[in-house]
Amino acid sequence: MAVSSTKTVYEIFQSMEYGPAATSSTATAQAWLEHHSRSLGLFIDGKFVCPADRRSCSLADSKGSIVCSTACAEEADISQCASSAVNGFKSWSSLSCNQRAKVLFRLVSVLGQHGQCFSELCELCEASCSTAALVRLLQFYSSWAQLRDTLLTDWTPLGVVAVVTSKDCSLCSLLLKVLPALAMGNSVVVVPSQSTAPPVLLLAQLFTGAGLPAGALNVLTGSDITLGVKVSQNHSISYVNYSGNKEDGVMLCKATAGMGVPVSVSPCIGAICPFIIFESADINSAVDEVMEAAFRKKKEVFWMLCVQESVVDSVVAHLRLRMAKMKCVTLHSEADRERLDAAVQEAQQLGATLVQSCADPTSGAQYPSTVLCGVAPSSPCVVNPCPGPLLPLMTFRSNTEAVTLGNHSPHGQAASIWTEDLTLALETARSLSVGSVWVNSHSISDPCLPVCGHKDSGTCTDGGQEGLYQFLRPSSSSPPLPRSSPVSMDYTQFGTEASPPIIPDESDPARAPQSHLQFVAGKACKSVSGCSVAVQSPGGGGGVLAYCPDGGRKDVRNAVEAAIKVQPGWMKKSPSARAQSLYSLAKGLESKRRDIAAAINTQTGLSMDEAEKEVELSITRLSVWAAYCDKVQGGSLPMPNSGSALSIPEALGVMGVILPDKNPLLSMVTVLGATIATGNAVIMVPSQKYPLPALAFIKVLQSSDLPAGLVNVITGSRDQLTVALANHSVIKAIWYWGSAEGCQYLQYTCTSPLKTLRLCKDQEGKDGELDWTQCHPSFLEEMWRSAVQWKSVWIPTA
Repeated sequence: MAVSSTKTVYEIFQSMEYGPAATSSTATAQAWLEHHSRSLGLFIDGKFVCPADRRSCSLADSKGSIVCSTACAEEADISQCASSAVNGFKSWSSLSCNQRAKVLFRLVSVLGQHGQCFSELCELCEASCSTAALVRLLQFYSSWAQLRDTLLTDWTPLGVVAVVTSKDCSLCSLLLKVLPALAMGNSVVVVPSQSTAPPVLLLAQLFTGAGLPAGALNVLTGSDITLGVKVSQNHSISYVNYSGNKEDGVMLCKATAGMGVPVSVSPCIGAICPFIIFESADINSAVDEVMEAAFRKKKEVFWMLCVQESVVDSVVAHLRLRMAKMKCVTLHSEADRERLDAAVQEAQQLGATLVQSCADPTSGAQYPSTVLCGVAPSSPCVVNPCPGPLLPLMTFRSNTEAVTLGNHSPHGQAASIWTEDLTLALETARSLSVGSVWVNSHSISDPCLPVCGHKDSGTCTDGGQEGLYQFLRPSSSSPPLPRSSPVSMDYTQFGTEASPPIIPDESDPARAPQSHLQFVAGKACKSVSGCSVAVQSPGGGGGVLAYCPDGGRKDVRNAVEAAIKVQPGWMKKSPSARAQSLYSLAKGLESKRRDIAAAINTQTGLSMDEAEKEVELSITRLSVWAAYCDKVQGGSLPMPNSGSALSIPEALGVMGVILPDKNPLLSMVTVLGATIATGNAVIMVPSQKYPLPALAFIKVLQSSDLPAGLVNVITGSRDQLTVALANHSVIKAIWYWGSAEGCQYLQYTCTSPLKTLRLCKDQEGKDGELDWTQCHPSFLEEMWRSAVQWKSVWIPTA
């Protein structure tokens, strides 16, 4: 009897290899590329432009074959593009909301005809973005284009928006900025990375075919971030939105400092995100998902695995089983291989143990999927991970320890939580300082979810209704002033040239001007230096009115230490409790209205009637912010897939505010109400010219029920205190009203760590000056939204 050679099903599956790639799947994309002779030009004014004598960059696929080349734009192209974008904005913004929505929705039909070409081009360029995801984006933002004048009636578009991305930024991240900018009526200049340039150029062509006016969408291509910097420096640009790695983002911020253009940064590449597995989790599902997330070939973030001690052995056993016979992952270069070898060896020397999918090849740009068990949070492979298939595993005992591990990273982009205990999941999600939390899932995205990086992971919000406001400004505000040129300045010397401090002569208190105190940690006190500065009478001709403390870096340090102790507890208070404290503050101000009105009259020279009117407006403004506390909140979002999602506004943390000279009391209470109503702590620097109304307000703060350290008032040199606030790593946001040099200094300096900036130059006597007496809803809403950051929580269902 002959021996059967038939293999079992198990043996067949064990010996299976990857099949050959389909050779005909890229025919449509190849035809489009061949139509352009595989040399793609720039897209300006609704058509492809191929200037002569331009450098070009070649784009290769994963096998090293040249896909196409793209032109490198130069100064003349940038000027032509900016002029086209200005004209495109006039045409696009003049259309009705219904007309703009029709254009965006028409592109859905156009994609139905050209979706295969788009998908294949994305595959060729390794710029992953499915047609279904793009259709979902278009449907979502076309509906918001329709509703802009209905639900956002008090807002108007900015003008020309520049969207800049760096290498490795995904196409979806780019479109999440381009489409809402267009939906709100802006024109857009896109500076894509080299890998996303061909799909973006194709989309620009399709947009024009769908009826988008010429110039409303322009695409400039180049070789690196230098092009994005040059585009951002063009005076026609109203707003710059950057997405990519942090190094390029910092370079962009510093290069545009002092140019009068706001820059938002989303460093979505290279963030460290916790993947937390509790003992109540479905271990099988959690291990499957962490392997899919951590060992994918192209990933934007680094995951660190945090496992509860009681189930760590089970998780490691499941990892060994899943990783058995996994193939090595191909790296970008042998240099990455050398870095991985060094990181693994260092981790082993520090006591880590390895779980690897297969034997480590002796050479070549390949590396096996590797789990480093038992690493410390301070280990280099956790703090500064290498690109490649490396997953550090740490353990924790309690929920508190899990949150501490998850918040250990300077990044705050996202986290994945695995547990079947919903209460535990929501409690952990609220405690993690990240912008996106996925419960029993990971890396899920939808345009209705706000995406907001916390800590060092960004200064803007994308997605959802919350992400639309970055492309709008209140209609009630004055038109933005023309762009300016940077001031020539030495950043190391800014704030060092202050007026000489004075030690008041108190030998004859009856004749000496009054010496005031500042307010730090709930107490009225002198500055650490013990020195004071003279407060001049109106016009400077009446001598010295009073002395106020000359605060400095150590005063800011003490204020921040007090603020970080009290801010978490204040943020956890219910909105109604915060509202009651603000109502109480308004009542305290009313009880001292005569004294504070007299201080305004003495300091500014206003009549008593005008001073009392400012006090009355200030009382009303505090009451308005008290009412805001429990009125504007997040909520549940309508999801297209199964599951629920929540958007939650959270406080930024400790904020620094440098106040303007105009309306010294009203501006102070307006900013104070906005910051503490949203759960922040604040360090305020009153007007250097008119500090007395703010110092008189300290008595109101002393008699209030606000926690000590929540509000701090430090007087002194504005520039010196600006430097102290900018260089303190704990302060998360700075609102500044002051000189052009101060604005430029903050833009250049507040990049490591990233700080959210709200900058306003002194424009005394000019139309661009803010009118603090207005109480328009969009004015208050803009200030409220500037004081919060958003968190989205995704909870799937079966």
